[in-house]
Amino acid sequence: MYTISRQFSFCYGHRLLEYDGKCAHLHGHNGKVKIYLQSEILNPLGMVADFNEIKNCIGRWIEEHLDHRMILQDGDPLIAVLRGQNEPVFVTPEKPTAENMAKLIYGQAEQLGLPVSKVKFWETEKCCADYA
Repeated sequence: MYTISRQFSFCYGHRLLEYDGKCAHLHGHNGKVKIYLQSEILNPLGMVADFNEIKNCIGRWIEEHLDHRMILQDGDPLIAVLRGQNEPVFVTPEKPTAENMAKLIYGQAEQLGLPVSKVKFWETEKCCADYA
């Protein structure tokens, strides 16, 4: 089995509704994500996938949808306020935890046709979550 990975970094903000702690308030992170792709065979060029293709595919999606966005759970009353101020908001059905961010990016990579096997998402330098 061949495995390759590509890493991306982006800035975002969020808050966790119904959380009893500091993360209940709006705050920001310098997030990092590592996407693992896996295949039993290589393409005619001898690759699982071209690293540039990964960048142009899921990297572009991350940049367009998550980078410098406020990521909020559907139903958060701040969504309307922020959109009313023309602030970029990404709405997710689940709480925007590290675990759910890893799952979100995994699902998007899969939808884009990448042979994704795992996503590792760092919310901070010391805290990360995997989804496989």
